[in-house]
Amino acid sequence: MASNQHKPKTRLSLRSSSTVRYGSMSSEQPDRNTSSVQTTSISLGRSYIAVAVLCYINLLNYMDRYTIAGVLLSIQKYFEIADSTSGLLQTVFICSFMFLAPVFGYLGDRYDRKLIMIAGLTVWIVTTLGSSFVKKSDFWVLVFTRALVGTGEASYSTIAPTIIGDLFTGNQRTLMISFFYIFIPVGSGLGYIMGATVANATGDWRWALRISPALGGLGLLLLMFLIPNPPRGASDTQGGATMESTSYIEDIKYLLKNRSFVWSSLGVTAMAFVTGALAFWTPTFLSRAQITQGLRPPCNEEPCNPLDSYIFGAITVVTGVVGVFLGTYISKKLRVRLPNADPLICAVGMLSSSPCFFIAIILAATSIPATYTFIAIGETLLSLNWAILADILLYVVVPTRRATAEALQIMVCHLLGDAGSPYLIGAISDALKNYKPESLSWNFRRLEYGFLLCPFIGVLGGLFFLMTSLYIKEDRKAAELLTSGQAPAQAPAQAPAQAPAPPETSTESV
Repeated sequence: MASNQHKPKTRLSLRSSSTVRYGSMSSEQPDRNTSSVQTTSISLGRSYIAVAVLCYINLLNYMDRYTIAGVLLSIQKYFEIADSTSGLLQTVFICSFMFLAPVFGYLGDRYDRKLIMIAGLTVWIVTTLGSSFVKKSDFWVLVFTRALVGTGEASYSTIAPTIIGDLFTGNQRTLMISFFYIFIPVGSGLGYIMGATVANATGDWRWALRISPALGGLGLLLLMFLIPNPPRGASDTQGGATMESTSYIEDIKYLLKNRSFVWSSLGVTAMAFVTGALAFWTPTFLSRAQITQGLRPPCNEEPCNPLDSYIFGAITVVTGVVGVFLGTYISKKLRVRLPNADPLICAVGMLSSSPCFFIAIILAATSIPATYTFIAIGETLLSLNWAILADILLYVVVPTRRATAEALQIMVCHLLGDAGSPYLIGAISDALKNYKPESLSWNFRRLEYGFLLCPFIGVLGGLFFLMTSLYIKEDRKAAELLTSGQAPAQAPAQAPAQAPAPPETSTESV
């Protein structure tokens, strides 16, 4: 009898040889002769312009995020609030940011990423500007508007890195990601400087919150007219596969099984805890240290002395630039010989910065210059990690799940990291206040004791990155195979051995 059956194929969720559904595999291979990369419709020049625009908006995001920290002394004096209540301003922002990040990650892997960013940036501009008109009796309105600001930032932060990932690949992508993430410390530092400068010049801290929205209007126009919307995974597949999204549950299961993603996310969480606490409280902490040493009088009226915000902001900018480029350079040199170089660099950055921060905290009571020196060294070491961490996520996660991965990492690192650390440090300070409630020296010491938690969390983060280094090579290879439409390394064992097909017989022989 004639057999017209086709040979069985190992196939899970594949629509065609050129359409890859991630988390799936097929015995069919994408056509390697497809002539050009999917990004050929987007010129290299336009890709560079897109990165520049995304960097500009990232700069504004972080300027706004730390403007509050730059004028915190004035806000405390204006509203007459305690340390723990002050910490809520950062905590509510981070909480809304982290809880909405998974929502925007889901949307970013399935819908028009450019429109999502435009909508988010619009919300950010409106709410940031609105928060600057709060009256003295309406502190909780300020808290509420800061929470809404996190809504706008969540949409941008989860999606922008994935667009860069789809415009570039290899070392060029690493370099572009470095440029993008270098504006985290640069924007943060400028936030302190701009906030303190504007508040000091106008005599009103609320004017400091009105600069970023004005600059954000320009960013919105640039985003609308200059940012392309490349196909997801265009740079990775090189025209060999068109990607199809899977269900959200499948995406989460895939990410939770990705050991490099899980351990690096825990490392990022520890890093966020440290940077969040230090970024929010350092200018106030150093101001109290100088009051204790008799180097300046207490702040009794607005605007408070902005010197520490200027110095700390400048240190953050310089060390951020140096650290990010140094980390990128070291990573590029070591990757060739050491496949797990990236997480090892992150581990070294965390483990070596923690003693620097510990020494800086201890020395603050006696020597402000020495304190600034060790803060600068610690921030440089910590900044080694920024671009590398983003690149790790991009190359261990398949393209159609990157926005979800960004969102999940953001949620975890903020939930357990910088969402709670500013409030926790402030709460420890307030809890110790009862021992010597009217002492200026004790105002400094109680905040110092809260700060001492940060170096120990930093060491824990270094250990998480060491764990990441054990799995990074295997997980990166698996992602590359899936991106190209092939089965992961263990897949061949899953394919049953095929018996040879019986010879076809003609109808005449039946």
